[in-house]
Amino acid sequence: MSLWRTKSIEDSLADSHLEHRSLKRSLGTFDLMIMGVAVAVGAGIFSVGAKAAGSYAGPSVTLAFVLAAVTCALAIMCYAEFASTIPVAGSAYTYTYATLGELLAWIIGWDLILEMLTAGAVIAKYWGIYLSNVFELWNWDVPATINVLGLTVSWGPFLIVAIFTTLLVLGTKLSNRVGAVFTIIKVAIVLFVIVVGAFFINPANYTPFIPPSQPSAPGEGDVWTQSLFSFMTGAAPAQYGVFGLLAGASLVFFAFIGFDVVATSAEEVKNPQRTLPRGIFGGLAIVSVLYIGVSLVLTGMVPYTVLADAAEPSLATAFIAVGAGWAAQVISIGILAGLTTVIMVLLLGLARVLFAMSRDGLLPRWMSRTSDTRHTPAHVQILVGVVVALLAGLTNVDVLEEMINIGTLSAFVLVSIGVVVLRKKRPDLPRAFSVPWSPVLPILSAALCVWLMLNLTTLTWVRFLVWLAIGMIVYFGYSRRHSVLGQKEKALAAEQGK
Repeated sequence: MSLWRTKSIEDSLADSHLEHRSLKRSLGTFDLMIMGVAVAVGAGIFSVGAKAAGSYAGPSVTLAFVLAAVTCALAIMCYAEFASTIPVAGSAYTYTYATLGELLAWIIGWDLILEMLTAGAVIAKYWGIYLSNVFELWNWDVPATINVLGLTVSWGPFLIVAIFTTLLVLGTKLSNRVGAVFTIIKVAIVLFVIVVGAFFINPANYTPFIPPSQPSAPGEGDVWTQSLFSFMTGAAPAQYGVFGLLAGASLVFFAFIGFDVVATSAEEVKNPQRTLPRGIFGGLAIVSVLYIGVSLVLTGMVPYTVLADAAEPSLATAFIAVGAGWAAQVISIGILAGLTTVIMVLLLGLARVLFAMSRDGLLPRWMSRTSDTRHTPAHVQILVGVVVALLAGLTNVDVLEEMINIGTLSAFVLVSIGVVVLRKKRPDLPRAFSVPWSPVLPILSAALCVWLMLNLTTLTWVRFLVWLAIGMIVYFGYSRRHSVLGQKEKALAAEQGK
């Protein structure tokens, strides 16, 4: 059996109508825009930008956000073309299966599991932490942990994951409506932050816009914490300068990961050929404007050195530094609302990827069964909720934060290449949206994503390779033998051999 066998688009579309293994189309353009904003505007807008400015880019963190947004936009164009051509669940996994073959599809599906599982657990853990911060700011004495059978358990992550797992089991449209309420709240708070912060801007803080490069502090920048690019080229670990700006772009790219998750809902979208591209690009435009606005205000309020000196730099750091500590209370509520919707969309996305992979037989088929009444993959959605809650509530999963970026970027690379391949293989397919200037822009998208991957730490790459090795064991030990496509090929070969 070939490792490069591809699943036809016709088979993928037919599978979306299988009895007990299909999803209900209930989402419109506004729902997708809200979903994109919901997953992308989270803790990143309140903290990642501050960290990138303080540790890597200084005021040029705004350019880092622009670079990350452009890279994301190029990749999202590729997603939009695929999603309008193959509007079924699975996102990058499904697209890769149709173009580059089963082995690479498995690898990218395995990467997506890594991305969304890690992101869901990390964000759920942060949600619990910020919930405790809100309690402290409002002088409420509520313990952050409880003791269960001798284990110290963070109850916050369990609570939020349980709530959204229940809502997602009840229906995607219902959960999206709840998410829309939280999304409107957090966007309003972000706009409040931008407007209020603008009154404290000192133009002198923008100089130097790109701080001169300087060696990393003693004890920093060792072989594991420096970027893979620095490790490969032998460049001395450094902060700021042009390479600091690029490293900052790799970090803030975390803020844009949500849009590939939106594509996983393609099978639940009404009129997907028109709705998906509009919803995805509309959400990306809103998010990009919000991030750039926040980064300009943040670095204008205080010198970047103030952020660099803070143990955990955030927007609150800047407001406290200018004597507007009261704003920290508002920001804390915004962070909590922001993280709430991120968790919801990640739980949805992870369940849809597992659903698609199991429908193809690469994971146990029971995971792809949907309920008769609500047409949601209840079994796998509950499984996802349990695993994410356990990781967030019982482990120090936040140390794996950069694994989210490398999983996303690897998916972006293959989707970008896949667009070029599908144009060659199936030029006859109707495409409601086509990436302009192909193959130039898809290749540029892949190259930029590879560059951002090279700016992640060597330790992240080692962990990523270990995850891939585990994936190969699962694929050759189980998935290859149980593949529905492989079993069809076997049956056809046996029939022809008679």
